[in-house]
Amino acid sequence: MKKYLIAGLLVWLPLAITIWVLHSVLGLLDGVFAWLLSASQALLPAAAHSPLEMLKQIPGLGVIVMLVGLLLTGMFATNIVGQWWLRQGSRVLQQIPIVKSIYSSVKQVSDTLFSSSGNAFREAVLVQYPRQGSWTIAFVTGRPGGEAGEHLSGDYLSLYVPTTPNPTSGFFLMVPRADVVALAMSVDEALKYIISMGVVAPPTHLPAQPVRNLAG
Repeated sequence: MKKYLIAGLLVWLPLAITIWVLHSVLGLLDGVFAWLLSASQALLPAAAHSPLEMLKQIPGLGVIVMLVGLLLTGMFATNIVGQWWLRQGSRVLQQIPIVKSIYSSVKQVSDTLFSSSGNAFREAVLVQYPRQGSWTIAFVTGRPGGEAGEHLSGDYLSLYVPTTPNPTSGFFLMVPRADVVALAMSVDEALKYIISMGVVAPPTHLPAQPVRNLAG
Protein backbone atom coordinates (compact mmCIF):
# COMPACT_ATOMS: atom_id res chain seq x y z
CA MET A 1 0.00 0.00 0.00
CA LYS A 2 2.78 2.43 0.94
CA LYS A 3 4.61 1.72 -2.34
CA TYR A 4 1.52 2.49 -4.40
CA LEU A 5 0.80 5.69 -2.47
CA ILE A 6 4.35 6.94 -3.03
CA ALA A 7 4.19 6.00 -6.72
CA GLY A 8 0.92 7.92 -7.09
CA LEU A 9 2.41 10.89 -5.25
CA LEU A 10 5.41 10.95 -7.57
CA VAL A 11 3.04 11.08 -10.55
CA TRP A 12 0.71 13.81 -9.29
CA LEU A 13 3.03 16.03 -7.23
CA PRO A 14 5.08 17.46 -10.13
CA LEU A 15 1.91 17.97 -12.17
CA ALA A 16 0.10 19.68 -9.28
CA ILE A 17 3.02 22.00 -8.55
CA THR A 18 3.36 22.87 -12.25
CA ILE A 19 -0.35 23.71 -12.49
CA TRP A 20 -0.17 25.76 -9.27
CA VAL A 21 2.81 27.78 -10.48
CA LEU A 22 1.23 28.44 -13.88
CA HIS A 23 -2.08 29.37 -12.24
CA SER A 24 -0.30 31.79 -9.89
CA VAL A 25 1.61 33.42 -12.75
CA LEU A 26 -1.51 33.72 -14.90
CA GLY A 27 -3.43 35.18 -11.96
CA LEU A 28 -0.69 37.73 -11.34
CA LEU A 29 -0.58 38.80 -15.00
CA ASP A 30 -4.37 39.00 -15.22
CA GLY A 31 -4.39 41.10 -12.04
CA VAL A 32 -1.85 43.54 -13.47
CA PHE A 33 -3.81 43.72 -16.73
CA ALA A 34 -7.06 44.37 -14.84
CA TRP A 35 -5.37 47.15 -12.88
CA LEU A 36 -4.17 48.76 -16.11
CA LEU A 37 -7.70 48.59 -17.52
CA SER A 38 -9.11 50.14 -14.35
CA ALA A 39 -6.56 52.94 -14.58
CA SER A 40 -7.51 53.47 -18.22
CA GLN A 41 -11.16 53.90 -17.31
CA ALA A 42 -10.34 57.11 -15.47
CA LEU A 43 -8.91 58.57 -18.68
CA LEU A 44 -11.54 57.35 -21.12
CA PRO A 45 -15.17 58.44 -21.57
CA ALA A 46 -17.95 56.51 -19.87
CA ALA A 47 -18.97 54.85 -23.13
CA ALA A 48 -15.68 52.93 -23.17
CA HIS A 49 -16.06 51.54 -19.64
CA SER A 50 -18.33 48.65 -20.61
CA PRO A 51 -15.96 47.14 -23.23
CA LEU A 52 -13.09 47.44 -20.76
CA GLU A 53 -15.09 45.57 -18.11
CA MET A 54 -15.72 42.79 -20.65
CA LEU A 55 -11.99 42.53 -21.34
CA LYS A 56 -11.35 41.98 -17.61
CA GLN A 57 -13.49 38.84 -17.69
CA ILE A 58 -11.43 37.11 -20.40
CA PRO A 59 -9.07 34.62 -18.66
CA GLY A 60 -5.48 34.59 -19.85
CA LEU A 61 -5.82 37.84 -21.81
CA GLY A 62 -3.13 39.44 -19.65
CA VAL A 63 -0.62 36.81 -20.82
CA ILE A 64 -1.48 37.38 -24.47
CA VAL A 65 -1.17 41.14 -24.06
CA MET A 66 2.18 40.71 -22.30
CA LEU A 67 3.55 38.47 -25.07
CA VAL A 68 2.35 40.86 -27.76
CA GLY A 69 3.84 43.77 -25.82
CA LEU A 70 7.19 42.01 -25.50
CA LEU A 71 7.19 41.16 -29.21
CA LEU A 72 6.40 44.73 -30.24
CA THR A 73 8.97 46.11 -27.80
CA GLY A 74 11.61 43.75 -29.16
CA MET A 75 10.82 44.80 -32.73
CA PHE A 76 11.04 48.46 -31.69
CA ALA A 77 14.31 47.94 -29.79
CA THR A 78 16.08 46.21 -32.68
CA ASN A 79 15.78 49.04 -35.21
CA ILE A 80 17.80 52.24 -35.37
CA VAL A 81 14.98 54.58 -34.31
CA GLY A 82 14.02 52.37 -31.35
CA GLN A 83 17.60 52.07 -30.17
CA TRP A 84 17.97 55.86 -30.24
CA TRP A 85 14.84 56.36 -28.15
CA LEU A 86 15.92 53.68 -25.70
CA ARG A 87 19.31 55.36 -25.27
CA GLN A 88 17.60 58.68 -24.57
CA GLY A 89 15.28 57.08 -22.03
CA SER A 90 18.20 55.30 -20.37
CA ARG A 91 20.07 58.62 -20.05
CA VAL A 92 17.04 60.21 -18.38
CA LEU A 93 16.66 57.37 -15.87
CA GLN A 94 20.38 57.48 -15.04
CA GLN A 95 20.07 61.13 -14.07
CA ILE A 96 17.45 60.49 -11.37
CA PRO A 97 18.87 59.90 -7.85
CA ILE A 98 18.19 56.43 -6.35
CA VAL A 99 16.45 55.36 -9.57
CA LYS A 100 19.74 55.42 -11.46
CA SER A 101 21.37 53.03 -8.98
CA ILE A 102 18.56 50.49 -9.21
CA TYR A 103 18.11 50.81 -12.98
CA SER A 104 21.84 50.60 -13.78
CA SER A 105 22.36 47.52 -11.59
CA VAL A 106 19.36 45.64 -12.95
CA LYS A 107 20.20 46.58 -16.55
CA GLN A 108 23.79 45.37 -16.24
CA VAL A 109 22.69 42.05 -14.76
CA SER A 110 19.92 41.49 -17.32
CA ASP A 111 22.18 42.44 -20.23
CA THR A 112 24.78 39.96 -18.97
CA LEU A 113 22.33 37.11 -18.36
CA PHE A 114 20.30 37.40 -21.56
CA SER A 115 22.92 38.61 -24.00
CA SER A 116 23.55 36.06 -26.76
CA SER A 117 27.24 37.01 -26.73
CA GLY A 118 27.68 36.84 -22.97
CA ASN A 119 29.32 34.09 -20.92
CA ALA A 120 26.93 34.10 -17.98
CA PHE A 121 25.64 30.68 -16.96
CA ARG A 122 27.14 29.06 -20.04
CA GLU A 123 29.20 26.48 -18.16
CA ALA A 124 28.78 24.36 -15.02
CA VAL A 125 31.85 23.62 -12.91
CA LEU A 126 32.87 22.05 -9.63
CA VAL A 127 34.49 24.19 -6.94
CA GLN A 128 35.48 23.59 -3.33
CA TYR A 129 33.05 25.54 -1.14
CA PRO A 130 32.51 26.48 1.68
CA ARG A 131 35.71 24.74 2.82
CA GLN A 132 38.55 22.67 1.45
CA GLY A 133 37.41 19.15 0.61
CA SER A 134 33.72 20.11 0.29
CA TRP A 135 32.59 20.42 -3.33
CA THR A 136 29.60 22.13 -4.94
CA ILE A 137 28.36 23.01 -8.41
CA ALA A 138 28.85 26.58 -9.63
CA PHE A 139 28.36 28.49 -12.87
CA VAL A 140 30.99 30.51 -14.68
CA THR A 141 29.85 34.11 -15.14
CA GLY A 142 33.04 35.61 -16.58
CA ARG A 143 36.30 36.97 -15.25
CA PRO A 144 36.83 39.46 -12.39
CA GLY A 145 36.93 43.02 -13.67
CA GLY A 146 37.36 46.54 -12.39
CA GLU A 147 39.22 47.23 -9.17
CA ALA A 148 38.70 43.69 -7.85
CA GLY A 149 40.30 42.21 -10.96
CA GLU A 150 43.31 44.51 -10.67
CA HIS A 151 44.07 43.20 -7.18
CA LEU A 152 44.02 39.55 -8.30
CA SER A 153 47.21 38.30 -9.86
CA GLY A 154 46.89 35.28 -12.09
CA ASP A 155 44.06 33.67 -14.02
CA TYR A 156 40.78 33.94 -12.08
CA LEU A 157 37.16 33.10 -12.86
CA SER A 158 33.97 34.69 -11.56
CA LEU A 159 31.60 32.02 -10.26
CA TYR A 160 28.02 31.98 -9.06
CA VAL A 161 27.30 29.32 -6.43
CA PRO A 162 23.50 28.80 -6.19
CA THR A 163 21.71 27.65 -3.08
CA THR A 164 19.37 24.68 -3.02
CA PRO A 165 16.47 24.17 -3.60
CA ASN A 166 16.18 27.85 -4.61
CA PRO A 167 18.93 28.61 -7.16
CA THR A 168 17.89 32.27 -7.50
CA SER A 169 19.92 33.09 -4.40
CA GLY A 170 23.56 32.22 -3.93
CA PHE A 171 27.11 33.46 -3.57
CA PHE A 172 29.58 35.21 -5.84
CA LEU A 173 33.16 33.87 -5.79
CA MET A 174 36.40 34.81 -7.56
CA VAL A 175 38.45 31.63 -7.80
CA PRO A 176 41.72 30.70 -9.53
CA ARG A 177 41.04 28.80 -12.74
CA ALA A 178 43.32 25.99 -11.53
CA ASP A 179 40.95 25.35 -8.58
CA VAL A 180 37.92 24.86 -10.82
CA VAL A 181 36.91 21.52 -12.36
CA ALA A 182 34.92 21.79 -15.61
CA LEU A 183 31.84 19.58 -16.05
CA ALA A 184 30.44 18.14 -19.27
CA MET A 185 26.85 18.41 -18.02
CA SER A 186 24.71 21.22 -19.42
CA VAL A 187 23.56 24.19 -17.38
CA ASP A 188 19.98 22.81 -17.38
CA GLU A 189 21.17 19.46 -16.03
CA ALA A 190 23.23 21.18 -13.35
CA LEU A 191 20.24 23.29 -12.28
CA LYS A 192 18.05 20.17 -12.01
CA TYR A 193 20.74 18.52 -9.91
CA ILE A 194 20.89 21.52 -7.58
CA ILE A 195 17.14 22.04 -7.27
CA SER A 196 16.59 18.35 -6.49
CA MET A 197 19.28 18.55 -3.77
CA GLY A 198 21.29 15.86 -5.55
CA VAL A 199 18.42 13.41 -5.99
CA VAL A 200 18.06 13.82 -9.77
CA ALA A 201 21.59 13.11 -11.00
CA PRO A 202 22.33 13.90 -14.66
CA PRO A 203 23.54 11.11 -16.96
CA THR A 204 27.26 10.46 -17.22
CA HIS A 205 28.90 12.38 -20.04
CA LEU A 206 32.25 12.20 -21.71
CA PRO A 207 35.12 13.68 -19.70
CA ALA A 208 34.80 17.46 -19.47
CA GLN A 209 37.19 19.72 -21.27
CA PRO A 210 39.22 22.34 -19.36
CA VAL A 211 37.38 25.51 -18.45
CA ARG A 212 37.44 27.61 -21.59
CA ASN A 213 39.13 30.98 -21.79
CA LEU A 214 36.83 33.96 -21.42
CA ALA A 215 37.54 37.25 -23.09
CA GLY A 216 37.74 40.46 -21.06
